[in-house]
Amino acid sequence: QVQLDESGGGLVQTGGTLTLSCAASGPAFASLAMGWFRQAPGKEREYVASITRNVGDNTHYADSVKGRFTISRDNAKNAMYLQMNSLNREDTAIYYCNADVELDHVRYGIADYWGQGTQVAVCS
Repeated sequence: QVQLDESGGGLVQTGGTLTLSCAASGPAFASLAMGWFRQAPGKEREYVASITRNVGDNTHYADSVKGRFTISRDNAKNAMYLQMNSLNREDTAIYYCNADVELDHVRYGIADYWGQGTQVAVCS
């Protein structure tokens, strides 16, 4: 069983930067593909980014965050990160990390494992 715990959310001004972390407990962290989703008030949860398992040499981003967000992982620390630059009000949401042995499950939001979320609020 894998447990995921997000942290790093908060309030930031437009144009600012935040880095979210996702700490994982459980075996075989490196064997899991991982990703980030977000859910804004009144909207459906949407895909943000994903990273392949093991060395994480393949990353993928939603068009809305491409060029601003960077996903990475540190298998030695059982952790995944999302660095968010040039934040704008449309980035305000609860951010969730997820994990699954199948990358497609991560990207399509049907992963086996999910965290509880961390709130990001961007103000002007």
